[in-house]
Amino acid sequence: FQDQAMMKTMSGGNCTLNVPAKNSYRMVVLGASRVGKSSIVSRFLNGRFEDQYTPTIEDFHRKVYNIRGDMYQLDILDTSGNHPFPAMRRLSILTGDVFILVFSLDNRESFDEVKRLQKQILEVKSCLKNKTKESADLPMVICGNKNDHSEVFRKVRSDEGENLVSSDENCAYFEVSAKKNTNVDEMFYVLFSMAKLPHEMSPALHRKISIQYGDTFQQKSFRMRRVKDMDAYGMISPFARRPSVNSDLKYIKSKVLREGQSREREKCTIQ
Repeated sequence: FQDQAMMKTMSGGNCTLNVPAKNSYRMVVLGASRVGKSSIVSRFLNGRFEDQYTPTIEDFHRKVYNIRGDMYQLDILDTSGNHPFPAMRRLSILTGDVFILVFSLDNRESFDEVKRLQKQILEVKSCLKNKTKESADLPMVICGNKNDHSEVFRKVRSDEGENLVSSDENCAYFEVSAKKNTNVDEMFYVLFSMAKLPHEMSPALHRKISIQYGDTFQQKSFRMRRVKDMDAYGMISPFARRPSVNSDLKYIKSKVLREGQSREREKCTIQ
């Protein structure tokens, strides 16, 4: 963790949001193609499900929170299921703080891919941990999507998914439906709890605020008249751009070489 004095800044019109870098995290979503990764991300960000399938190359999203007066930032990397650039996938793993591995319950091959990804994440993170002498845990959720389908189409048994997480207290298994919004909120709640993040970051536990409130969003006194009893708010950054590959590489290099103890990544400007 880095000093609270080090801040990440976002600007959007007249809105400037400063988030302590120690409160900035990256969530990486991985899995085969057509398993519903982007649908789960959409549920998290907007509470919506898109019927039309559009292949993902790599999508980047950012959500900021005011939780009891403290600012948090969650960057979300929604990766391609085709993995056309293995080096980029490895970099995504290296820079990730929390992980969601998604497979489809009606697709055996996608479950096998999740097993490979889990192994790769543990190997890559273990290598980094050995070089940096870090002792941080690795919060991860393995997510079997499309549990709204008939059991006739199921190709992966529940106990097989549960076996993948049975030996790791920082790894959990959920069967969800992004389409029906089944168990999605519960999955994020458990993931954030394992990561020791405020549980109010879960979709159902904070008030969704528009970017128009950005000027007052970070003030400790920020309140909405209609939600006087709620002290957690979340806002999507509409034009957030993925930090550059060069920035991520410098971040990893600084961790390995111990060039400062910061977690700071490239600032993202909203214009």
